[in-house]
Amino acid sequence: MKLKSGAKINIGLKVLNRRSDGYHNILTVFQELNFGDDLEVVKSDNGCEFSSNVSWLKNDKSNLCVSAWIKMRDSFSKLRGVKIRLKKRIPKGSGLGGGSSNAAGVIKCLNSIFSLNMTHKKMENVAADLGADVAFFIQGGTQIGKGIGEDLKTLSSPPSGTVLLVFPNIHINTAQAFGLLKNKLEDINESPNFASFFQENSFPEEIFKNDFEKVIFPAYPEIGRIKKTLIELGAVFAGLSGSGSTVYGIFNDVSSAVSAESQFKSTYHTIVTSPANS
Repeated sequence: MKLKSGAKINIGLKVLNRRSDGYHNILTVFQELNFGDDLEVVKSDNGCEFSSNVSWLKNDKSNLCVSAWIKMRDSFSKLRGVKIRLKKRIPKGSGLGGGSSNAAGVIKCLNSIFSLNMTHKKMENVAADLGADVAFFIQGGTQIGKGIGEDLKTLSSPPSGTVLLVFPNIHINTAQAFGLLKNKLEDINESPNFASFFQENSFPEEIFKNDFEKVIFPAYPEIGRIKKTLIELGAVFAGLSGSGSTVYGIFNDVSSAVSAESQFKSTYHTIVTSPANS
């Protein structure tokens, strides 16, 4: 089975209280993109054989694809062996959920090729044990994420427009980013009506700001400058995805996004894409 393993952006990200399990509760809108990796999973006699076009993914538990296979094998006795082939396009440590998307893709492929008849909810429960963002990618599209990201609510339509991704050559450690935020956490009693803002293609900064920007931009001013430039170039909204380092801009149309991309291409890797429907 082959599928596109899409990236995501966070349109707004509130980091709330630290939990007893060490994770933090969050409030965010996950938006899947029409940009991602290519995943193929086929049956084999036994074990898990993994290969990809990058050297930093190994055939062991450090690889979320392999972890997903192990989790599913331990849950379903009818699973035998698999070969997993992955063509990576989503950069490592970019805040776009590449590893999480790949793991969810493996779960969906195994469910299909071994005829496990798992519901979306069952797959999401398995996915949530693998990582904070994995459950979102089972259905993808546009979803509000609460808890550690596993408490999901689907929004009927994505924001309109075209997305420009800008990739600084900076790697940000997610755990360290959460640590920097420990004295800046908020309590939120009610979720904003995100759907109403998307219908108007309106992104008020006070609603959609990513809390990580408070600590990432002072530590890495270059990332903050990219966001500022995206807005100056006409983005209706720009922000950090996850804990970074990818910065994205949402533009009203393709031509505006491509024009803005031309200002970054000589310095940064860039991608022009669009929001995906579930």
